[in-house]
Amino acid sequence: MNTISTTAAALPAKPSVLPSVLGKLLRLIRGWGDAIAIYWMRREAIKTLGELDDRALRDIGIARCHIEAVANGDIDLELIRIR
Repeated sequence: MNTISTTAAALPAKPSVLPSVLGKLLRLIRGWGDAIAIYWMRREAIKTLGELDDRALRDIGIARCHIEAVANGDIDLELIRIR
């Protein structure tokens, strides 16, 4: 004859907290890594655009004073009027 304990079957399974905390930590680290990568890509774009002469900048449709704004994505080149 088989007997089943009702107390063991009635208890809910205890969820593990470790995967949740580990997942949050990994997402936080990835977010920091992404932010650092974006920062360095923007700095490189600003450096590269800064090395161009005024005529080359005018050819791509930006003024020297707008280099940082363009690299940061604050100015949409599609909306700038060509003079």
